[in-house]
Amino acid sequence: MLDRRSFLISAATLTLGQLVSGCSQNAGNLKVLLLQGSIPPQLTNDFRKNINLEKKINFQPEVEIKKIYNWLENWQNSGKNTQSLFSWLAQENNQSKMSALVTLGDTWLTTAIQKQLIQPLDLTQLTAWKSLDSRWQNLVKRDRNGQLAENGQIWGAPYRWGNTIIVYRRDKFKDLDWQPKDWQDLWHQDLRDRISIVDQPREVIGLTLKKLGYSYNTNDLNKIPNLSSELAALHQQIKFYSSDHYLEPLIIGDTWLAVGWSTDILPLSKRYSNLGFVVPQSGTSIWADLWVQPRLAESNFGELSQWINFCWRPLAANQISLFTNAISPVTNTMKPTELPQDLLHNSIFQASLKSFALSEFITPLSSQANQQYQELWQKIRQA
Repeated sequence: MLDRRSFLISAATLTLGQLVSGCSQNAGNLKVLLLQGSIPPQLTNDFRKNINLEKKINFQPEVEIKKIYNWLENWQNSGKNTQSLFSWLAQENNQSKMSALVTLGDTWLTTAIQKQLIQPLDLTQLTAWKSLDSRWQNLVKRDRNGQLAENGQIWGAPYRWGNTIIVYRRDKFKDLDWQPKDWQDLWHQDLRDRISIVDQPREVIGLTLKKLGYSYNTNDLNKIPNLSSELAALHQQIKFYSSDHYLEPLIIGDTWLAVGWSTDILPLSKRYSNLGFVVPQSGTSIWADLWVQPRLAESNFGELSQWINFCWRPLAANQISLFTNAISPVTNTMKPTELPQDLLHNSIFQASLKSFALSEFITPLSSQANQQYQELWQKIRQA
């Protein structure tokens, strides 16, 4: 008869064998954890067909950037702890296995660097780097504190971007004899209590700064005359603040205009013909999705760089721009003859490229400046 000790040893042996078998099936494969919908499926298929790699790359989607960031933290923490053979094998056999490359938004980059969650990329392997506009290159050059640095290392590879735009109800504006074109229109008397907007201080304060002729990344708000009064006036126009549900009030008619991110807003164009879309003429905030490498990931960048370089090819750039409600950074330097007709005749795409030079990334601020933004935000919201 088996005693408890013998049974546990037998069970452990069986489980180890099963786990090792599962691991061996994936041995040598690399995993890329990407934001769901940020890469067209046909692009990964084309990559597999046209690029020969020693190791297979498996692409796994995740629904939110925040969840990807949480994975980075989990992998980092697990790497600091001594793991048992069981826990290590279990990790190797399920989706928690560390990815070799992941999507991260540019606004998460500073924190990821500061917490040592990611590692710099090997620029010598990124042969298509030169195809990027210098603004994209400068965005990901950071020092070890995650701050912008002209001579910093490369911490991410931008592969798509979007912006903050305006969407409005055409039917509500039909009798007003005007349509929104720029940020100053948000203060129009017709829009009192008619706006829904993302609940983000850097976005709302930033567009107000832009309206006044200043940068989204102004470091000392105390030097900006009338900023507080302009924000207070805008607050009277806003009926609903939410970063997740700002579009619902617009759709049902509770608000007439909404301000938010292009990847949220542009899909509505296929479902609601009564909506109009505006890229503010004076410029807006822009964001980027990046490829970054977890700090504890094995060094396979030679293989991974082929995927990044593939994303920067003109054909891939066009697919990203056509099918992800965002824009490839490569299109900023492409000739019109290299773009498909659908992009040449896409008014939001063209307006976004046109406003790019006037638009800004939301970049890290000093701790003192961050405090100013938070204090002003609380003051306005509590008024």
